[in-house]
Amino acid sequence: HTLGAGGWLLPVAVFGCILFGAWALMSVMADRQDRPMERLKRLNPTSQPGGSHNEPSVLRQQNKIQELLQMAAPALSKPLMPKSDYDQSQLKLRLATAGWRGENAVNTYLGLKAILTLIGGVIGAIAFLQTSEMSLKFWSVAVICAGAGFYLPDIVLSWRRKTRKDSIFYSLPDALDLMVVCVEAGLGLDAAMRRVCQEIRSTGTILSYELELANLQIQMGRSRSEVLHDLGLRNGVDDLRSLAAILIQADRFGSSIGQALRVQSDSMRTRRKQQAEERAQKCAVKLLIPLILFIFPGVFVVLVGPAGIMIARNLN
Repeated sequence: HTLGAGGWLLPVAVFGCILFGAWALMSVMADRQDRPMERLKRLNPTSQPGGSHNEPSVLRQQNKIQELLQMAAPALSKPLMPKSDYDQSQLKLRLATAGWRGENAVNTYLGLKAILTLIGGVIGAIAFLQTSEMSLKFWSVAVICAGAGFYLPDIVLSWRRKTRKDSIFYSLPDALDLMVVCVEAGLGLDAAMRRVCQEIRSTGTILSYELELANLQIQMGRSRSEVLHDLGLRNGVDDLRSLAAILIQADRFGSSIGQALRVQSDSMRTRRKQQAEERAQKCAVKLLIPLILFIFPGVFVVLVGPAGIMIARNLN
């Protein structure tokens, strides 16, 4: 009785849309390390003992839904696909910086934007229809909710890029120190990278994965300069890009790699210290906002309130 006729539609629709959007975002855009094994199982389901019949029905249904989403992603992402090759390459680079480097990453990302836009529009329309009739305000609410769904993947992408960049930036000086020790101990650059990957796997997981990927590319036959250039480009970290340039120059001109790594490590530690000092200096300014909004009114009421009450009584 409190919701009225048809009032149950709004909670059910909001819950269903949020559940579907969260599941799609986590299942499709999440990093999957066993992607080659999934392709092998898809091509030859009977390669494992018992085949795919031993899988739970929930997993089989989830795989079917993921396949349907991947099949629908190209059609949904076509209207949002950038027209020029430059814009497409920039979008691929942004997704690569966030760690999404699959073949269908662009289509999946744009398809999710289209799906969330439709979901936001439906939620806004249903929410407004519960309280009012169709009018200009109805379309305004629907457009605002659709715009929120459209920009939600951009917010998630920006957060993911910032998280990865910060992780690489803070773990890179320690990795460089370990690499200096390995190089000065007699190891080559490739062996030093492999050793560093093993040592920082628990503390700098993202940087360890990137260095391991670069080392695998070198082992596959790519030139070291190309691999190092791609290492700095696909992560979007300026320090990693400068490190790649220094290693390329040291490898090309035959200079000491250990000395170059040591200079780069010292400069990165100095920069990290300067950033910490900058943030410490900003704290005093940032504390003014909560001080003025929350603390100062309470202190003002406590100090001036009794005097104001006494003045009001004397005037009366």
